[in-house]
Amino acid sequence: MKLLRSLLFSTGMVITIPVTLFALLLLAFAPFRYRFKVTSTWSRAMLAWLRITCGIRYRVEGLEHVAGGATVVLSKHQSTLETLALQVIFQPITWVIKQELLRVPVFGWGLAMVMPIAIDRKAGKKAMAQIVDQGTDRLQKGISVVVFPEGTRTAPGTHRRYRQGGAILAKESGYRILPIAHNAGQCWARREFTKQPGEVVFRIGAPIDMADKSIEEITAEVEQWIESAVAEISDLPPAELIK
Repeated sequence: MKLLRSLLFSTGMVITIPVTLFALLLLAFAPFRYRFKVTSTWSRAMLAWLRITCGIRYRVEGLEHVAGGATVVLSKHQSTLETLALQVIFQPITWVIKQELLRVPVFGWGLAMVMPIAIDRKAGKKAMAQIVDQGTDRLQKGISVVVFPEGTRTAPGTHRRYRQGGAILAKESGYRILPIAHNAGQCWARREFTKQPGEVVFRIGAPIDMADKSIEEITAEVEQWIESAVAEISDLPPAELIK
């Protein structure tokens, strides 16, 4: 039954993605807020469809921290689910993504419509400069920027060493950091088609105080807060570090 429910959800997702991409392309020259409205409405619909078909609900803690304008969002990355939920929790929002995603036919065109910060992860300092320059531009336009500091999705109970890009962006731009912990991977695991019913908790931490702290100290504080909160939410022991 879980397999059938997951198939039903995926069918709905596959059907609606082309419609959403077409709407984004039609709005290519419209202000960003209209294009974001399309993607956030689709995300909200997919979260509702996920609840109906697979029995996955989500709850947000610390929503009071969202008020206050654009922010650098440093989030745990376990699943596709958080990419949907964050577009509902933070409005408007965009992402730091791999440059090659923009080269995917049709999908990449639609993705470009939401003003992502597309980087070549092999470019080193050049990639970091792109994050700072483009990220600051988005923040100044009132658009929050999501950075997944681990760089890729991880399984529940594991984590990768946090990269410093998000902390550098916040420090250079002067915008605050909000850390996000969640347990989405327990219901919608990476590389798993079958989804498990349950409640996903998104915990938003208080803004990280960056005064008189180095980039290394800020990154370490974000990592410690997120991983501790994830373990608490998931009722798991401290995450195993993936080298």
